[in-house]
Amino acid sequence: MAVALQVVGVVLGLVGWCVQSSCTSSNRWRVRSQVDSVTSSQWMFEGLWMSCVSSALGSTQCSRFKSLLALPVHIQVCRGLMVGSLLVGLVSLVLSVLGLRCTHLGRVSLQTKNTLTLTGGALFFLSGALGLVAVSWYASRVVQEFYDPYSGGVRFELGAGLYQGWAASCLCLLGGALLCCSYRKEEEQHPTQRFSYKYRTQSPGLPIYSLTPVGPDTSCSKAYV
Repeated sequence: MAVALQVVGVVLGLVGWCVQSSCTSSNRWRVRSQVDSVTSSQWMFEGLWMSCVSSALGSTQCSRFKSLLALPVHIQVCRGLMVGSLLVGLVSLVLSVLGLRCTHLGRVSLQTKNTLTLTGGALFFLSGALGLVAVSWYASRVVQEFYDPYSGGVRFELGAGLYQGWAASCLCLLGGALLCCSYRKEEEQHPTQRFSYKYRTQSPGLPIYSLTPVGPDTSCSKAYV
């Protein structure tokens, strides 16, 4: 049962990390709302790294954000959270694979493998939490700006990248929870239990010497052969 939980947890964490990587590089964290526009011949969408404009003819032009300091604070923080989430997820993936019961790495004890699995599960959980905070914070800002009557300019709605981030965070959280649930502390064996020595009394053998009988023909009263 523990092996099945570990394998499912690692698979979910791996899928979540891949979806999270796609979400980080996605340019559709927010898309232009069509509520105020008369025609829908042009679409505008933005991500954490660049802004893009697409026309009805199929042409798309993207431009990177030129200045890091000129960006809003929430975009800068979301960048850091997503990158940190990917790094933590990569470390947790390596530790979880090494801690699987079905993998063999030298003479690593079973208790050490369980500890690696538990650490990997906790890091997966942390990775999912970081991604969830970043995506939820960005989405709250989009909703706040959409309903703000004094914002002016173009209004945006939630994009597909945010939904990818929520799905990836849920997969990482679920995978980390399964890995943590598969942890089981092994009973330590004392040296007397690992190595047993059976003492057996030896059967009496032949003596190494014999006492010769004493008689009138012997030159000494006691002689050993």
